[in-house]
Amino acid sequence: MITPTDVRRARVLVVDDQPVNVQLLEYLLKTTGYENVHSTTDPRQVVALHLKYRFDLIILDLHMPHMDGFQVMEALKPLESESWLPVLVVTAEPDKKLAALEAGARDFIGKPLDTVEVMTRIRNLLEVRLMHRESLAHGANLERTVRERTAELERFRRAMDATADGIFLIDAASLALVDVSDGACRMLGFSRDALLRIDPVALGLTTADQLQRHLDTNGAAHESDIAETELLRAGGEGAVPVEISWQWQEAGSSKLLIAVARDISERRHAQQRLKHLASYDALTGLPNRTLFFQNLREAIELAQDKTWRVAVLFITLDRFKIINDSLGPALGDELLRQVSNRLVRVMDLRDAVGRLGGDEFAVVLNMTREQQDEPAHLANEIREALRTPFDLGGQQAVLTASIGIAMYPDDAVDPGTLVKYADTAMVRAKEAGRDGYRFFTAGMNVQVLARLDLEVALRSALEGGQFVLHYQPKLELNTGRVTGVEALLRWHRPGHGLVYPAEFVPVLEETGMVVRIGDWIVDEACRQIAEWNEQGVREVRVAVNVSSRQFVEGDLESVVRAAIERHGIDPGMLELELTESALMTNAERTIAVLQRLKALGIRIAIDDFGTGYSSLAYLKRFPIDKLKIDIAFVRDIVTNPDDAAIALAIISMAHSLHMQVIAEGVETRAQMAYLRRNRCDEIQGFHFSRALPAAQLAALVRKNRAAPDMPAADDSNVQTILVVDDEPDTLSALHRLFRRDNYRVLTASSPAEAFEALALYRVQVVMCDQRMPVMSGTEFLSKVKEMYPDTMRIILSGYTGVNVVLDSINRGSIYKFYTKPWNDAELRDNVRLAFRQYWMEHGPYDDRKVPRAG
Repeated sequence: MITPTDVRRARVLVVDDQPVNVQLLEYLLKTTGYENVHSTTDPRQVVALHLKYRFDLIILDLHMPHMDGFQVMEALKPLESESWLPVLVVTAEPDKKLAALEAGARDFIGKPLDTVEVMTRIRNLLEVRLMHRESLAHGANLERTVRERTAELERFRRAMDATADGIFLIDAASLALVDVSDGACRMLGFSRDALLRIDPVALGLTTADQLQRHLDTNGAAHESDIAETELLRAGGEGAVPVEISWQWQEAGSSKLLIAVARDISERRHAQQRLKHLASYDALTGLPNRTLFFQNLREAIELAQDKTWRVAVLFITLDRFKIINDSLGPALGDELLRQVSNRLVRVMDLRDAVGRLGGDEFAVVLNMTREQQDEPAHLANEIREALRTPFDLGGQQAVLTASIGIAMYPDDAVDPGTLVKYADTAMVRAKEAGRDGYRFFTAGMNVQVLARLDLEVALRSALEGGQFVLHYQPKLELNTGRVTGVEALLRWHRPGHGLVYPAEFVPVLEETGMVVRIGDWIVDEACRQIAEWNEQGVREVRVAVNVSSRQFVEGDLESVVRAAIERHGIDPGMLELELTESALMTNAERTIAVLQRLKALGIRIAIDDFGTGYSSLAYLKRFPIDKLKIDIAFVRDIVTNPDDAAIALAIISMAHSLHMQVIAEGVETRAQMAYLRRNRCDEIQGFHFSRALPAAQLAALVRKNRAAPDMPAADDSNVQTILVVDDEPDTLSALHRLFRRDNYRVLTASSPAEAFEALALYRVQVVMCDQRMPVMSGTEFLSKVKEMYPDTMRIILSGYTGVNVVLDSINRGSIYKFYTKPWNDAELRDNVRLAFRQYWMEHGPYDDRKVPRAG
């Protein structure tokens, strides 16, 4: 019997040539209780490690230098005599998944990683592996016992009857069953006498040809043959899937063929479960994107035969992000589960509903030509079903949905286009005020015509001199100096004013005009560098974004060389920012081009790092100077431990590879302080400055050079306590109390305000009330522990349950718990002890360096 303890103690090997991927998987495994986790970044070590440790699961990246995942699996096969490779492959390439399974992998996970899916598949594979090993060991012991006890028939009978496997003895002369084990009788539901009257071929043990082959070779050539088949069950109740191995036995003058049948119903169930996991969403149990498109394709094929119509309803949940951010991911997941259940109840058919990702769902509706109003009726039923408040752990949540509808064959005839059109209609429903539905109708062609008009205007914009560059400054955090800018395209469209890139760059990309515009941007950036140099504004590096199409279809190297020579600038003042997708398009050619540009002195940066699918194996081969942390990880960096962990991992990895790091989208002082404290090199964002025209940018640089935005003084030796309570009177009283001891006392009336203070100041002690809106004290301190593990965390409350606090203390989230009302002297003494404990662990505290005055 496989227990959770067995699974936790299973031996796991993580194989990835990228340390950051290895660290992420090791962190997930160890924090969820796995005790024997090994790792390597060199795939050539896998065979030796497996020989030494005999791993129960190998998590294997497919794309690695020196030796790819397929070669590793081929090398492992000789070590697994039962041909059961304990391999879970990791790949971002969908077409590699089937090939990996055919090569012997048990399952796969895609990139980017989904934490719930990864841990579920790891646990399931470990259970199957341990069950497989236990079953094989059990069978091997059984077969050894059978061979040892064949001298006497009665002893052989007792050995047979002692196992749950079915054992069948076939006389070589008559080809009839002469004996069966009790296990065979129990397995198939026959009495012994009834079973002995059945022909082995009719029972399903073998075919006549296979039986004759065993007899012709005395079983010797097939002694280790293992075949899967199904045996007839009594009473016509179906069949039992079994795995059969054959043995030859001579007992005196009798010659017997022995068939050992093992019930593999559980294995079949496990295989079906793995297949289910590959086709169904792990959170909701609904068909995932792949299965949904397959179901839609089959619905369209049926509609073609029946001359039916098919409607696709694309559903997105309004305000889901707000609810998810407010209540937390756990309750957000529960909300998605409840939404999926309501959709299934409306449809009465689970496979007609699918989860396409995040808070997006889709529904397939089959109908006759006459059922014109069914899609609208269904949309209203779905809206009505979702309007009933959801109960999330005692908290009520109200939700609405925006729905887009596309029709087959009216709007499109293929699944991809149908879903895309339904998605477009959903966006129109959301723009119309949400909680509504829209059809993708001919009226939507107005947008298509508007796009064509936009395309025509863009084609004349370059010749008309309508494009201009604005420059967003980059601030070096160590010195507070503006050391560079990012060139951002703007369009002065006649009759429309200044148009921002989000409105027209997608059209440039689709039409290929981005190549010409990109060349112009490079030249204009070089011209501006030269002009600033003449004005005395020097050492301002200009970063230019390079699209994937510009890199693939254009001649970027020649364009850059020509622009540098034309304007006579230092190549080191130009920086090219490429996305991960641009880098990975023909990676070998990209490396060669970038190396030649790098040799000129051009600096290279990866834009929006962490959101693409670049192979970290290539990252160290690219001549990269800088990684740019995407705004998605910066936006909540001071409040979300996951975003903070990802950002810090990127910073650490980049520095270890001798690269600089810049964070984009920095909009608050707290974000900048947190990034500065954690050794981020540069930032850009609205907190420091928006993108400015060239003249205004030059003025800003001159002002900054005269008075740099210097880092705040080091406050690591200032004894600081942060008090968090939503009651103003309590905050005021505690502020007065702790000021007596000459601490710097920070106060916050909400977790959001507290996270901002933690980012801005070095805090040693955090004291928090338990009962606060949005987030409880223990939940808040759990997040603080993840982001600021060195802090001493205290709960001060008169309204909390003992079990909640004890659980948090046991998990290490809370250092102490004190009740209200408090004793002033006792509370001051206990806080003093908390500071003493902090300095004992992280000090010593030196009050000669910085006075305690706050």
